[in-house]
Amino acid sequence: MRVLVADDIRDSRQLLVDIIATLNVEILQATTGPEALELAQQHIPDLILLDVNMPGFSGFEVVRRLKEDAATASIPVLMLTALADIDSRVTGLQLGADDYLTKPYSPRELMERVRTRLRSKRETDELRALQQAIRTTFQQYVAPAVVDQLLANPAQVKLGGRLQQITVMFIDLEGFTSISERANPETLLAVLNAYHTMFVNAIREHRGTVDKFLGDGVMALYNTPLTQPDHALRAVQTALDINAQLHDFQQQFEPEFRMPFNVGIHTGEAVVGNVGAPDLMNYTAVGDAVNLAARLQAAASGGRILISEATHALLPPSVSARPLGELRVKGRAEGVMAYEVISVTG
Repeated sequence: MRVLVADDIRDSRQLLVDIIATLNVEILQATTGPEALELAQQHIPDLILLDVNMPGFSGFEVVRRLKEDAATASIPVLMLTALADIDSRVTGLQLGADDYLTKPYSPRELMERVRTRLRSKRETDELRALQQAIRTTFQQYVAPAVVDQLLANPAQVKLGGRLQQITVMFIDLEGFTSISERANPETLLAVLNAYHTMFVNAIREHRGTVDKFLGDGVMALYNTPLTQPDHALRAVQTALDINAQLHDFQQQFEPEFRMPFNVGIHTGEAVVGNVGAPDLMNYTAVGDAVNLAARLQAAASGGRILISEATHALLPPSVSARPLGELRVKGRAEGVMAYEVISVTG
């Protein structure tokens, strides 16, 4: 970590340097107000020990200018001064100083205050880094309200991989591949983006996480990154909402682009977290639960919503679903018990 010591008196400055040198920090030194401000702007220290009475302009002016600059506003400042009156203390604190110590001071007290400020700065930096990681990971894939919840309590988010129960939903446009072989590419892309926008809006409306786009399909996750006791129901309601909007939505297209969509939903355990290279990560789920949801979607046709027995077991009686018996799906030797969702009442 880096500490800036600003004091125009050489002996006073050296004393400060000697006291904090044992903390294994990089130390910068300034002898005037302008120099202190310039060093802070160039090096962004983790703490500034700032004398009030200095040439150029005062420590109070340094603090004021630091706090007005977004790049330096978060640097903690501990002011050191011979001015012991209450007004001087209040002035420094009002301008944004984090602490105030009157000369002469106890070296032990100064050391502990520096330790405390550096520890607090480290914790603040870690929190900001986590918040930025959350924002970068989720702001494109979940509703803004969910991002706000995550930022309000970052400790609830585990960006590293962990095994947990989730509900996975795959949505796919039926017949898109054959249409793409004869349609104008620009028109086709505009149509596809319109469908994806509708899908994403519905997923976000029910607080799902858009995991990825798969050509003409979308993969979404529920019960992550936030815990959702009703995650299976949220996925089913998402699919039904899209179905309810589909007729009116498709009136903007030529008949050949009015495609049905098929859905596969399964609930099970999967490893959820950031996957990828160090400089290119994606928050996703990996495991058999994902594969089975994809297989159910592939088995659906004619705009059906197929769910697994595990998902059906978590749904309330208000969901009407027709049992289909065991389906043979690709990649599985045994059949998979499946249901077709009809409606949700109430």
